[in-house]
Amino acid sequence: MRTTSRGLIAALALSPLLAGCFASGDGGSGTDGAGSGGRLRIALAVPPVQALSPYSNDATVLSKLSVAEGLTALNKDGAAAPALAKSWKQQNDTTWTFELREATFQDGTEVTADTVVNALDHANEAETKPRVLSDVTLTAKADDADTVTLTTKTADPVLPLRLASPALAILSPKAYAKDGTVSPIGTGTGPFEITRLSGKTKATLDRYDGYWGGKAEAPGIDVSWIADGTARAGALRGGDVDIAEWIPTAQAKLLDEATRHEVPSVRTDSLVLNTASGLFTDASLRAAAREAVDGGVLVDSVFGGYADKAEGLFGPAVPWAADDRVEVTGRAKAATAAQVRKETKGRTLRLATYTNRTELPEAATVLQQQLEKAGFTVKQDVREYTQMEADLLAGKYDALVFSRVTLLDTGDAVAYLASDYTGDGVYNIAGLKDAKVDRAIRAAAEEGDTAERHQKIMRAEAEILRTDAVVPLVHEKVVQGIADDVEGVLLDPRERSLVDLDTRIQ
Repeated sequence: MRTTSRGLIAALALSPLLAGCFASGDGGSGTDGAGSGGRLRIALAVPPVQALSPYSNDATVLSKLSVAEGLTALNKDGAAAPALAKSWKQQNDTTWTFELREATFQDGTEVTADTVVNALDHANEAETKPRVLSDVTLTAKADDADTVTLTTKTADPVLPLRLASPALAILSPKAYAKDGTVSPIGTGTGPFEITRLSGKTKATLDRYDGYWGGKAEAPGIDVSWIADGTARAGALRGGDVDIAEWIPTAQAKLLDEATRHEVPSVRTDSLVLNTASGLFTDASLRAAAREAVDGGVLVDSVFGGYADKAEGLFGPAVPWAADDRVEVTGRAKAATAAQVRKETKGRTLRLATYTNRTELPEAATVLQQQLEKAGFTVKQDVREYTQMEADLLAGKYDALVFSRVTLLDTGDAVAYLASDYTGDGVYNIAGLKDAKVDRAIRAAAEEGDTAERHQKIMRAEAEILRTDAVVPLVHEKVVQGIADDVEGVLLDPRERSLVDLDTRIQ
C-alpha cells in the first residue's frame, strides 16, 4: 500500500507542464460602477450551454469562478493536490481510498462520503457522460462518513488527476434533479456561490463565508457573457468590467500594457474533418485538405503574432511534446486538384466555425481560400458555439475550424485524446473510428511511468495525424485583460482558473 498525497501524484502525474497558477475562476461584467463594493465584474466569452451544468462545456465556468470543487485540484505544476479530499492512498492498480476534509455545501449541508458517492454516481449515469469519464469505468463506495473508495475497471494511474476535472465537481444532493439536469446554483463548495443565473447573459455570485479554505477577499462577482471579442475588450477599456477573458489579438495592442496579460496556452487550433459522413469519408480528399491548408500564414495575418505554427496536437506550452514527437507515416495519398473537382462535383464542403473566439471566423476565411485553390467548393457556417454544438456532434458538417484546450479535462493529455479521437469518444467531432488509434490511446492510458506515458501519448498523436481526421494549424497564446487595480487573477495556461480567494480590487 502506498500513501499518496502530493508526493506520489507529482511522480505519477505528467511532469511540470507549465509554470502558472491554477485554482478557480471565470468572469463576466456587471452594470455597477467600477469596483462597486469591491465586487469583481468579469466578462466571459462563451455563454452557458446547459445552465452551467458540470456535464457540459460549462463546467470550466464553475472552476474559473471558484464555485465548485472536486476531490482534487491541479497545482501550478500540473500535479494533483488536495481539495475536498485531504489525502489519498492507492491500494492497488485499480483501487484508491480518499479521506475527506470537513467542508459544507453552500446550502448548509455537510460534505460526506455519501454525498461524494452520490455526485460521482450521477456523473457516471449522465445521459451525456462527461468527457473525462470517456475512457474509464469508475465505481465509488462510502467506507464511512469521511472515507470514499474509488475503483476502476482497469488500471488508471492518473485517477487523482482525473478527479480534478471541473466536470467531476462534487455538488450537494439537491443539485441533481430526477430528470437528469444538474444545477450548481447554491450547491457548490467553493468560496463563491451562484445566487442568480439570468439565461445566457448574466450571473450573480456572492461570497460564501462558510468556505473551508477561508473567506474570499472579494464580496462577490458579477458575470456577463459577451460573445463578441471586440465588445469584451471595449468593456474593459471603458471601465465597465474588471476582467475580460480571451481578448482578440487584433484588440490586444489597443489595451494599456498594464492591462494586457499574455499567457502561454495549451490551446491548439485545428481543422477537424468529419470522417464519418460527407466528403471526408474519402481519405484521399482528407489528405488533399491537409496539404492545402497552411496554418503558418495565420500566425501574423490572423493572430497578430500571438500564436505559433502548429507542429502537432501539442504545442510549446507542453514542454515534453517536442522531444517525444513521432514521425507520421502511412498517410493516404492526396488527391490532385483535378481529382478533387471530379470527386466533389456537385457537392459543397460545409466548413463550420464559431464566433466566440474572434480569430476563428477570420481563420476560416483564409482556409476557405486555400481549400478552394485545392479544388473544393466551400460554404461557411459561422455561428455562436452553443447554437452549433449539437450539430457538430451529430456530424452535420464536413470540417470545423476548432480551438481546443488539449489539457483541460484532467491535466493529462490521454483524456483529451480519448474523448476526441477514440471510436466511442464522447467529443469525437471527427467521427473517427480507427483501431490503431484506439489501441495507441489505450496503451498510453494504461502507462503509469511518466516518461513512458509521454512517449506513448506522442505515438497516439502520430496515429491520429495519420488518419488526417485533424489538421493542426496554430498553437495559441491567450491574452487576458485585467484592470490595473485588480490583484490576484490567476493566469492559467489550461484556462481552468481565473479568480480565487485572493482575487480582489485594490
